[in-house]
Amino acid sequence: MRYCLTTAAAMAGLFLAAASAQTADPPVLKGKDAFGSWRDDKPGTVRLIRPEDLPPPGATRSASNGSRIVRRPTEAVPQVPPGFKIELFAQGLSGPRTIRIAPNGDIFIVESEVGRIRVYRAADGAAKPTEQTTYVSDLNYPFGIAFYPAGDDPKWLYVANTDGVVRFPYHSGDVKASGPAETIVQNLPEGGHATRDIAFTKDGNRMLVSVGSGSNVGEGIGRPPGGLEAWASQHALGATWGYETDRAGVLSFDPDGKHKSVFATGIRNCVALVVQPESGEPWCATNERDGLGDDLVPDYVTRVHEGAFYGWPWYYLGAHEDPRQIGQRPDLKDKITVPDVLLQSHSAPLGLTFYQGSNFPAEYRGDGFVAAHGSWNRAKRTGYKVVRIRMKDGVPTGEYEDFVTGFVLDDRAVWGRPVGVAVAHDGALLISDDANGTIWRVTHE
Repeated sequence: MRYCLTTAAAMAGLFLAAASAQTADPPVLKGKDAFGSWRDDKPGTVRLIRPEDLPPPGATRSASNGSRIVRRPTEAVPQVPPGFKIELFAQGLSGPRTIRIAPNGDIFIVESEVGRIRVYRAADGAAKPTEQTTYVSDLNYPFGIAFYPAGDDPKWLYVANTDGVVRFPYHSGDVKASGPAETIVQNLPEGGHATRDIAFTKDGNRMLVSVGSGSNVGEGIGRPPGGLEAWASQHALGATWGYETDRAGVLSFDPDGKHKSVFATGIRNCVALVVQPESGEPWCATNERDGLGDDLVPDYVTRVHEGAFYGWPWYYLGAHEDPRQIGQRPDLKDKITVPDVLLQSHSAPLGLTFYQGSNFPAEYRGDGFVAAHGSWNRAKRTGYKVVRIRMKDGVPTGEYEDFVTGFVLDDRAVWGRPVGVAVAHDGALLISDDANGTIWRVTHE
């Protein structure tokens, strides 16, 4: 009898251990193990990349490996974690990029290449939109949009074009612009990285605008007018000059486009600029530089601190000096802010949002979601997915988790390139794909 009870207890222990193993968090890939390719991607895979994990410059050759975009195979559907469902929400768009949700729940989608903003309307829980309208067209490569002031009844829709910021009178429920564009910021630097995103500080007093660099790593920037010492004493920490003036960072204005200042510098291309709802901190999803090998330099997602310098073009991820800028700014070596979350190099993060809905499980609330458009400067393709930025008590842990994958067919062809992410009123996560002109909708079952 004792033998039978002992055996039964042992069997029960084995069963509980197996069940625990099935429900335990997956191991976190660190160091070299975190530098994978699309073949390693699947929902639930967690990575942690740290500055000390980086290879030296030139550890691998710099690749030119652009993806071949193909039509989505009929049976192809992105992969999501167990318990989630993904559905095709809309199709037939022209390169949909940024998605933002109006206070009344309308879904605004920016089509940058054709200079248009569309509005989709769908009932809560609906898997398809019931109405679509062109809100405005004939814009100059729009990307970021923002409703102002915050709350249920904003008065303006702001649009960040590549050359400036305009705003339209807005009333809740508008599906077409009710008045002409008013230019409030003009003459933003053009050329180079063309996307401009826009966000308002939590108190509504400041408008932040991201402007990417005009080059990969400040090629030909030369020396500043009047000399380096004079320049550094009169400009923001790490501010660039010449054709890179007011670039590679975040600018600040008042809501009427006046009182310009430099908020943060050294951010090569802050494509997505978002204010975290709970903390009010600005965040950037940033595309870092190319040409140093497959695993340099990691892209990143980070809180943006006012007055901070993030390294570009002279340094990266702390005091790692770019070999193409040796000895140019020794004065900045110990003044660099290290980003919060490092992503696989050349992932190309373009979209960022924070989950505040009620459809996903409670542990997702407050976490970030980032759309990674996908690599070209890497021998083994990476990106082409949506990842979850893990947070603890509102602070990033540095870890990120594959959430939506499956857009890559093989080593040459892809059918989807995620760009925008937004949380709809019903808690669904919406994802834009500019390769095949689609919007996907993720819900928890």
